[in-house]
Amino acid sequence: MTDEAAPHQRRVRYAGTHPRSFAEKYKELDPLGHAGAIDRVMARGQTPAGMHRPICVDEILAILSPQPGEVGLDATLGYGGHARALLARLAPGGRLFGVDIDPAEFARTETRLRGLGFGASVLVLHRINFDQVSALLPEAGGGFDLVLADLGVSSMQIDNPARGFSFKTDGPLDLRLDPSCGQSASGLLQSVTRQGLRELLTDNADEPFALPLAAALQGQYLQSTTELADLVRQTLQAELPKRMPEAERKLETTKSLQRTFQALRIAVNDEFGVLDRFLAQLPGCLKPGGRVAILSFHSGEDRRVKKAFQVGERSGFYARVAPDAIRPSAQERRANPRCSSTKLRWAVAAGSP
Repeated sequence: MTDEAAPHQRRVRYAGTHPRSFAEKYKELDPLGHAGAIDRVMARGQTPAGMHRPICVDEILAILSPQPGEVGLDATLGYGGHARALLARLAPGGRLFGVDIDPAEFARTETRLRGLGFGASVLVLHRINFDQVSALLPEAGGGFDLVLADLGVSSMQIDNPARGFSFKTDGPLDLRLDPSCGQSASGLLQSVTRQGLRELLTDNADEPFALPLAAALQGQYLQSTTELADLVRQTLQAELPKRMPEAERKLETTKSLQRTFQALRIAVNDEFGVLDRFLAQLPGCLKPGGRVAILSFHSGEDRRVKKAFQVGERSGFYARVAPDAIRPSAQERRANPRCSSTKLRWAVAAGSP
C-alpha cells in the first residue's frame, strides 16, 4: 500500500503587481522561506505582515544587563524578538521565562523559538497573563534577575484582519487578546451604559468627542470593525466644525478612530487592571539588585509605570528608577515608524545581587 502524494496547492493569487490583503502577503507570512522579501519590506520602514519588530533592543540590553547564569522574565513574549536577544546573553547556564495570554501567537512563537534551538531547560514558557507572574517564583528559584514587559498589542495582532484589532481592515469586532475569555467589544457596546461608555472613552483614550460618540455607539449591535468605523466617521462628520479644512477633518477623524478602538481594546482586556496588578507584585518578583524595563505606548500606560516606580523608590523597594522616559532613536523611528510613541522606563531593585 503506497501513500498518496499530497495534492499540490497553488500560492495565493492577487490582483495587480503587489499583494494588498493580509492573506496575499504569503512571502511576508513565511519569513524563514522568503528572507529577502522580509529585508526589502523592512528597508522601506514597514513591518512585514505577521511579524513584530522588537523595539529599543540595544537600550533594553544595556538596562537589563543580562549575564550568563541569570534568570530572566519576558512578561509579554509576543513574537519573541526581545526573548531571542536576552537568551543570547543569558547563556550559558541561564534561563528565561516567557509568558503571553494570546493563544494563537503564543503557539506560533513557541514553535519558532523551539525551532531555533531554545529547549525547555533554557526557555520556560507559560500561557498566562502577566499579572500572574508571581505564580512562577517557585519555579524560578524565588525571584528574577531581570524582567521585561512590552505593553500593548503587537503588529501580528493589529495586521491580521481576523483578529479585529484595526479599523483599517474589515474583521470581527472582538479586540480580545484571548478570544476565549471575557466579553468582546461588540458585546461591550451592547451592554455598557451611555455614561459608562463616555467614561471609558475618556479614561482609556482621552477622547475629546467621548460624549457624542457614546451617544452614537452605546447599545448598537455592531459585528464588524467596518461597522464601528463607519459609525465613528458619521458621528465625527456631524461634530467637526464645517469650517475646518478637509485635510484636518480627515486627520482628526483618523485620530478619533484610533482612540475609540484603543479605548475598547483596553476595556475588554482589562489592560490597566492587569498592568496595575503586575506593577504591584513586581518588587516581590525581583531578586536584590534585579532590573526591570517596561515599554509603553500611550499615556495611560506610561503614567502607571512612572508612578509605580516613583512610589517603589520612595518606599525603598527600588534603589534607582529612570529619571526620564527613554525614546527610540531617530534612526529606529525612521526604520520602524510604529515605534514612534514608545516610552521606555526602568528600575533597579534595592539590595546587592
